[in-house]
Amino acid sequence: MPLLVLPSSLWRIGLAVGLPLGYTEQGLRDLIGTTMSGPLYLVALSVLTEVAALLALGLVRPWGEVVPHWIPLLGGRTIPRLAVTVPAWLGVAVLALLWTPFLFWWTLPHVDMTATGRLLVGFVYVPLVAWAPLLAAVTLSYQRRRSVS
Repeated sequence: MPLLVLPSSLWRIGLAVGLPLGYTEQGLRDLIGTTMSGPLYLVALSVLTEVAALLALGLVRPWGEVVPHWIPLLGGRTIPRLAVTVPAWLGVAVLALLWTPFLFWWTLPHVDMTATGRLLVGFVYVPLVAWAPLLAAVTLSYQRRRSVS
């Protein structure tokens, strides 16, 4: 999942540093604005997206079941199954609502983008449609594995 979200994260970081990456000149100005808040938002969004995708690794790694020993006070304790599965299933719902509409990206007008830019953005964002079903699959696997133990 971290690799799935990487293209869109890198694309946003490119926009943050001023590369048009498919936007018209005016479209880029409208997107990032004239202050540092626009670029900072894009970088923060990219970092948070990657962190969220990396958290999914906890569903398939031991640190998603037992707190690592190096963490003070909590190390070695078993993580309650619901403390992992409830946020994960909520994540599945949010991701499905957020990214499924991107299946229709190419049918929508984008006046602030070039034709090549529309194509580029489609290719870097459409993979995010798979994020919810992939997260659902590993969450279900985690849930089944943990209910047996």
